Amino acid sequence: MNQPVFPQMRMRRLRSLSGLRDMVRENHLRVEDLVYPLFVYHGTNLKREIKSMPGQFQWSLDRLHEIVDQVVSLKIPAVLIFGIPHEKDDTGQIGCHDHGIVQEAVRLIKKRAPQLVVITDLCFCEYTSHGHCGPMVETAHGLDVDNDATLPLLAEQAVSHARAGADVIAPSGMMDGMIAAIRSGLDSAGFTDLPIMSYAAKFASGYYGPFRDAAESAPSFGDRRTYQMDPANAREAMREVALDVAEGADMVMVKPGLAYLDILYRVKSEFKLPTAVYNVSGEYAMIKAAAGNGWIDERRVVMETLLAFKRAGADMILTYHALDAAKWLIEDGTRS
Repeated sequence: MNQPVFPQMRMRRLRSLSGLRDMVRENHLRVEDLVYPLFVYHGTNLKREIKSMPGQFQWSLDRLHEIVDQVVSLKIPAVLIFGIPHEKDDTGQIGCHDHGIVQEAVRLIKKRAPQLVVITDLCFCEYTSHGHCGPMVETAHGLDVDNDATLPLLAEQAVSHARAGADVIAPSGMMDGMIAAIRSGLDSAGFTDLPIMSYAAKFASGYYGPFRDAAESAPSFGDRRTYQMDPANAREAMREVALDVAEGADMVMVKPGLAYLDILYRVKSEFKLPTAVYNVSGEYAMIKAAAGNGWIDERRVVMETLLAFKRAGADMILTYHALDAAKWLIEDGTRS
């Protein structure tokens, strides 16, 4: 850049007054940017705190209205639903039932708060007895998820979510061809206007640990590296996103967030689609643990983290901090 240097140029001139700092701010975080993930659990009268995620809970259907009312009161526009069923099997077929736990949660939420955007996570790890994201098959390298056998099941699950009233379908299993299969299934069932938010660049990450406690979805053997991405690969992430876009994804997501800001920036810059980022459970848990020990200012670090996602290009931020962040934004008068 050809510009004046010190002393003609003094960068601090624009930082001296708080009002002026606000006027020249390049990025803004709003309540409308937030999506709050919810865990719905089988049973009755349950509000069970997730030990590895302080302040987060598993909710039974009969108490789901309590958290939904909080979300609505804070003007958070959307929730993401995960379900923990009462039984599991080898294929996760229960996740496709019209009266499954996610489907029932969607109906309850849409009845109580029809204005709330309800996004449903579409996968089978919560529903399979082995904790993997689809039915298994024996390969030369041992048991692995049968990619092609999983695709029609994903389409079936998506249609059941659509019938329940879901506003957005969010497939997270990283199966090859999943967006095309789901789009075809939805269109064939008459849900041509229902958008798909793809977990397009989802990495095999150590940051997911607390989530697997929350969703009771840890694999009973092996790991998910054959279908989730290698954290070392950026070009591959762009190929994954390009394939999902070509197959019909309306929105794309990068997961996790903090360690993948470069991926988020590249995805938004290249594809220019509505782009989400998932501020995942491990990222949340680290902040809560450090704040609980008095090592950091929780409010300041949370807001700085969420703003980093906006700066990198995120249009939507899925975060367990959403309730607190919304309260802080409203207190600061920054909600648009």
